[in-house]
Amino acid sequence: MILITLLLLLALNFGIHISSLILYIKKKENRYIRWFANSAIINISLAGIITIYIIYNPGVLRGINISRILWLLSGFIMFIMLVIKIVLFRRIYRRAKDPENFHYNFFGKKVLHEKVMTKTEFYIFFFTIPFFLLFGSYFVVKIINFFMYGADI
Repeated sequence: MILITLLLLLALNFGIHISSLILYIKKKENRYIRWFANSAIINISLAGIITIYIIYNPGVLRGINISRILWLLSGFIMFIMLVIKIVLFRRIYRRAKDPENFHYNFFGKKVLHEKVMTKTEFYIFFFTIPFFLLFGSYFVVKIINFFMYGADI
């Protein structure tokens, strides 16, 4: 149980590490580079602790259900991608309703301006689609196998 907790902490901190790098590139604020450095130190420390723990307790490694850990990680990644898509959609929807961001053409149709969706939001939205589909399909298939066939998750 200790090893699984450490592995999940390492995966979560790795996500924080990547997101802090993305935020630093996007916003150019020094606090994000500090988050990046701190998460790198924590990642190295966690990896060292896991290595030492496995060296002294090799039997624990055989008892790990890798399939369950992959299922948990795929579900976590799927939900993170879903939250990213929901946040982007809400931002775009709010901007689309703002009268400053659209006008009506000659035929009375609403025409949205380019500033409703930025290029960064566009790239983030479409970059997260394959990850959401890949990890989400693995997560859902494992749940279906569990409920329909009684297979272990």
